[in-house]
Amino acid sequence: MSISSRKSRVALWIIQGVLAALFLFAGGFKLAAPVATLAKLSPLPALFMKFIGVCKVTGAVGIILPAALNIRPRLTEVAASGLVIIMIGAIVVTVATQGVAPAVMPAVVGTLAFVVVAFRHGSATTRTA
Repeated sequence: MSISSRKSRVALWIIQGVLAALFLFAGGFKLAAPVATLAKLSPLPALFMKFIGVCKVTGAVGIILPAALNIRPRLTEVAASGLVIIMIGAIVVTVATQGVAPAVMPAVVGTLAFVVVAFRHGSATTRTA
């Protein structure tokens, strides 16, 4: 898809900014929390949760910087794709452990990350708003 209007570009940057803040916060928490705390919060192994934290922080940086600096802007699409994969995993784990209703939030976040992938895909260069 192509981003043609200024309003579309601004909306996409807002989505990217919100996603970056969300993933930076969630990933930062996983990195800062002690392993014992992570073990209590999730059925997944604590070290795996630390790895997910690293992935989220890296994705948060990757969803903003490449496009903003116009240095390898395709990496924004790659970062957003990785975040979509993480959110698919979050949906599966949430449904398996807590039910369908709590999985709505990861589904919304994953959908927004997919919007970034869809609109950044195929752009030769990324324009900033």
